[in-house]
Formats: sequence, structure tokens, C-alpha cells
Amino acid sequence: MRREHPVEPLDTHFSQALRDTFNDWLNGPAENLDVERLFHIFQAQVTSRHLDIRARTMRAEGTGFYTIGSSGHEANAYIADALRPNDPAFLHYRSGAFYQARAHQVDGIDGISDVLLSLSAAAADPISGGRHKVFGRKELSIIPSTSTIASHLPRAMGTAFALDRAQNVGVQSEWPQDAIVVCSFGDASANHSTALGAINAVSHTAFQGLKMPILFVCEDNGIGISVPTPRDWIAASYSGRPGLKYFFANSGDPGQLLAVTRDAVDHVRRTRAPAFLHLKCVRFMAHAGSDAELGYRTQREIEADYRQDPLLATARALIHSGRYSVNDLLTVYENCRTAVQERSQLLRGERGLQSADEIMSPLAPRDPELIKASASASASTDRRQAVFGERLPENEGPLTLSASINRALADGLAKDDGMLLFGEDVGRKGGVYGVTTRLQKRFGRTRVFDTLLDEQSILGLALGSALSGFLPVPEIQYLAYVHNAIDQIRGEAATQQFFSNGAYRNGMVIRVAGLAYQKGFGGHFHNDNSLAALLDIPGVVVAVPSRGEDAAAMLRTCLAAGRVEGTVTVFVEPIALYHSRDLSEPGDSKLLDPYSPPELWEQGHVPVGRARIYPPDAPREDLTILTFGNGVGMSLRVAGRLRREGRGIVVVDLRWLNPLPLDDIVEQVGKTNKVLVVDETRARGGVSESVITALIDVGYKGELARVSSLNSFIPLADAANLVLLNEHTIDDAVRRMLG
Repeated sequence: MRREHPVEPLDTHFSQALRDTFNDWLNGPAENLDVERLFHIFQAQVTSRHLDIRARTMRAEGTGFYTIGSSGHEANAYIADALRPNDPAFLHYRSGAFYQARAHQVDGIDGISDVLLSLSAAAADPISGGRHKVFGRKELSIIPSTSTIASHLPRAMGTAFALDRAQNVGVQSEWPQDAIVVCSFGDASANHSTALGAINAVSHTAFQGLKMPILFVCEDNGIGISVPTPRDWIAASYSGRPGLKYFFANSGDPGQLLAVTRDAVDHVRRTRAPAFLHLKCVRFMAHAGSDAELGYRTQREIEADYRQDPLLATARALIHSGRYSVNDLLTVYENCRTAVQERSQLLRGERGLQSADEIMSPLAPRDPELIKASASASASTDRRQAVFGERLPENEGPLTLSASINRALADGLAKDDGMLLFGEDVGRKGGVYGVTTRLQKRFGRTRVFDTLLDEQSILGLALGSALSGFLPVPEIQYLAYVHNAIDQIRGEAATQQFFSNGAYRNGMVIRVAGLAYQKGFGGHFHNDNSLAALLDIPGVVVAVPSRGEDAAAMLRTCLAAGRVEGTVTVFVEPIALYHSRDLSEPGDSKLLDPYSPPELWEQGHVPVGRARIYPPDAPREDLTILTFGNGVGMSLRVAGRLRREGRGIVVVDLRWLNPLPLDDIVEQVGKTNKVLVVDETRARGGVSESVITALIDVGYKGELARVSSLNSFIPLADAANLVLLNEHTIDDAVRRMLG
């Protein structure tokens, strides 16, 4: 049979080694193994190996775009064999044999075509639609991840946490009641803070007696690209963790692999407790096609690893069984090569993504009418009375921003049994600022609960529970702390629909206490005013309410968008406005709002990307101020003073910073042709940059200026006022523009 060139040394070594060592293998000790299972595992391993080889050829031809392979890691096929195809899996990027083994377990799935379509970035790729080379497929319960640094571990942890909780609260989940989660990663990634945090969260939870059915699989090949992992480091680090049972298996020992993988899976499924499977393996064909392995490893080291080839180990066990000869297995190997090559030729004409619209279509699918209908629906009258008692929130009188959010969260929890509210201090304490007061008492610790102090784990819990049928509302205690875990929003939450072509969603509302103006209290970490890291994440909604009426309505919209369309929202709550009552002078109570009764929710619905105008029907319009958050109150006070001088100032509360309320902005600025952007965030990377750019993009030709806070961190005490935007600056800017 004609082979493709260049020939991979590993490819020829397998065939030659199988022939050369035949007599030694035949005379070795026979093992009492399940031969049928071994043969299916061998087929999956061989298929994965030939797909790796084909990936290199496709790259050389210019028809393939990914060469990080799975060669040397094929023992993960044993893990797939021990699991069920409806156990949710979050896979290491070297999990090709696992994917092929699981594909064999489900009728109608062609694992070879799946991988080839993904390698060639074909639009027909069954998981990402050609957007990235990932292992994933809905029918196989494999959730895609593009991570190479263990960023998928927090999501896996969250899914395991949610499996049994879904059953307890009656939430419909796509996973069966006794499902377990499997999550694989490399030995280098095991040192990443994300992995350490997720594994610690699992141990911490299990140590308290809570169910956490997850099997972590560390595929230890001893090297991270070019950096060796210290010998025995993984065993020393993970064999004694409290609440985490440790298992070990060597990829060169099929008997051990069959027994240990079964034992590990059975332990997790039976006890609903976590386990750590340390899988010793090797890495072949370098890190990727572009990796010059001889630059950091000797030829002798590379060739020595060939003797540990997991394909040879499985072949040896099959020959020992007496059921298969060397020629039988060589025939399987070559037939698989032919199948991969023929399938590759057949799929060569598959088209790639053809337009920006096609690429972006899964990012933020939004049906405004569907969201409005969901946001306008409430729990039954009886249910609301059971939650609130005799005093319904609409009968309380005007409320602060904090109280309005609290009541809207309670209404959301009453309406949707799958809504979860969690974070540090949100339970018994009711949050640092009292926003979640009494919610745990009303809805119980299963749905409103405290977490450990780790933002990556809090967001991972949200990611996994969203996949399992819940609507999570995690709280990150301060805006500065979001940056501790931004990749869980950017690289995991935002990409889920994009890289699964909409097959998987993780709708959630991430509540964040943020922004500044706390009268000098707390310093930078409690007065962070940087939103830049959130505003450029495709598909993520960023909402900033400035008063209670808007906060309640916007929160209902965000919850609806998360539930019905999988939208990820970051709901930034201005700390300085939580308990504010007065706008212009003591006792005016102009920042208090009544809470709308459910029959008015439809009328008062606030769609994503719609602004609020002050006043809505101004008799005179000389200048438009575009602002948000704390800037709204400052701008309204300036506008009030100038209105008394006969000037017409219209203040637009943007409310939504991503997407911007562009239609409302364009309509309003066209009336004045003078625009001042009032931005409490920083001069560089602040909100005003995106607003001004949006105005330029739509062809605005009028007068345009901005004022913002300085490009500085925020210090303690009165010094904070020296770098933050203030009313005097706004007033001066308006007067200059008005002449």
C-alpha cells in the first residue's frame, strides 16, 4: 500500500516493533483480560494515531490547520471505555483516543469524520461549525473547550456540583441521575492556578460531605512543551488530598488500566465523591507540528519513549490472549490508515465559514419579544405572598437601588425554581452591602448559598450549573476581583455558544459590586472603576443601573435573556448608589423608586440596549450628555442648575454599556448636535472611548467632547477626589460647549 510522505518515525516504528518483538510477546505471561473490550480500545487508539499523522499531512498540503496531537496519550481510550456515553466530559486537547472510543459507543457517530472536519475548519464540523479544532459533540456529552491551561476545570467542577443538586430541586438536566463528570488535563496544567483552585474547591466541598461526582484525569507525560515535570511531582502533590481519592495507572499496562479505570469510575459513581486518576503516559511527535523537539530533547530520549507506546502495550495484550496475531493487528492498523485517508479525500471539498455573519451567528442570538415575554412573567400570586408575606414589595413604598435589586432577585427566585444565587457572604450575612438580605432564609441553602473565597471557582460553579439546567446568579464581591478570574468570563462563558455552534449554552447573570465614589473608603480594590476588560468580550452584555426602578427592570431582562437565550450578563451595581436616597438636596428622595407590581412589568420592560432619557420630553434641547452609573446623578444636578438659567440639557443614561443603546443615542444627539460624554471610568480604556467611536462610526458630525476620571488607580480618603470625575468638571465642560 502506498504511504503518504513525509513518513512519521513513530508510524514506522509501531509496525516494525510489532514484528520484531513477536516471539518475546508470544512467550510472555498471558493475562485474563476482557479481549473484546481491549480490541475496541485498540481500534480507538489506532484511529486517533492515524488522525494525528493525517493532521500533519493536511497541514503540509494547506488543507489542515491544527497539529497538536494525541500520540502517546492513547491510554485515555480506557477511560472512555469505563464511562458511559452520557457522562459529561471536559477533555484535554490530547484526548483523541477518548473521543474515538466514545464515538464507537454511540450509533450513527463517525468519529473519524468529526475530527477531519474539525482539522480542516469545515462549516460541517459537528461541534464548532469550523470555528476551532475542539473535541466535542452533543450526542457524546463532550462539552468543547479550547483551553490548553486547564481553564475548563472550574466548569467541570461546577457541573459535578450541579448534577445531584438538580435532582434535589427538581430541575431538568440533560444528564442522568447517576451521571459523573470526567475532566482531563496535562501534568504541566496541573500546576496552573486555575487547576489548583478547581481541585481545591472540589476537595473543600467533598470534605464537608457534599456530593461532588467528578473524576479528574491527569495525563502525565512528564513535559510541558519543553519544560520537564519533576519526577513523582504529580503523585506527591495529589495522592494525599483530603476528600479526593487517588488512583494510578500506567499507560503501558493494559491490565492495570482496565482495572484501575473501572475502579475509579465505580468509586465516583457509587460514592458521589471525587477521585483523581494519575495516568502515566508519554508524548510523541513533539508538542505540535511546529515544535522542534530536538532543540530541547535528545534523539535517544525521544526513541526511548517509543518503547512505552500505549498502542504496542494494547497490541501485546491482544496477542497474549491468543485471539489475535501480529498480522491481524497490522491489518487493523493499515485498514485504519486507509479509512482515514479515504475519508479525508471524501471530505476535502467541504466548505469553510463564508461570512462574518455566519461566524458570529452563535455569539449573541437575541429575540427581544421572547425576552420581553419571559421578563414580564412572574410567579403566581400565592407563591409571591408565600415569599414576601403580607407586605409585597410593590406595597412597601419607594425603595433604594439596593432594596430594589433585593426584591427583584426574590421575584426571580420565586418564579424560577432553577435560579441559584451564590457567592462569598451572600447567604447568612446577606452580602457585604445587604443586597441579598433574607434571601437564604426565604429560599433555603440549596438555592442561596455561600461559596469559598475564589472567584474562579465561583464562576466555574456558574458555568457548570448553567450547563446542568440552572440559571446561576453568582456574585463577585467587588469589580477589582473580577480581574482575578476574567478568563472564566472571557475564555469560558463567552465562548461556549460560539465554539459549540449554539449546542451548549451557559446563560447567567454575574452580579458585581463596583465603581467608585464611596467617599474615600476602601481604596482601589473597593473602588475600582475599570470596565475595559469586560467591554471587548464578544456577546457578553454589560449592564449598569443607576436607580432602583431601572435596576429591577433590567435585572428581570437579564434573567430572562440568560434563561431563554443563554446570554451571559455582567450586572455592575454602583456601590455608592446602593443606599442613596437624595439627588439634589437632603430629603428630596429623588433616587427612591416604587417597585412595580407584576401587572406593570410588561409596560415597564427595559430591553437590552435601550437608554433612559432625562427629561423624556424636554421643551428645549441645547446639549446632550451621554453617561451612566454615578455620572447620571452628577449630570442631572448640573443639568438642573443650567435649566434654571434657561438652557436645555438632556441627560441620557446609557444603562447598557455592551451593547450600547446606539439607536437611542443617534436619535437624541441628532436633536442637539452638541454631545458631552460623561465617563466616570478612566481616560484610557474607559467607556467614553467606545461611545465616541460609535458616534463616529454612524457619521455624527456635530460638536463632541468628553470628561472622565484620570488614568489612575483610586487612593484612600479625600485623595480619591483628586483623580475621579466631579460635577465641577462636568459643569465647566458643558458651559464651554454652550459658549
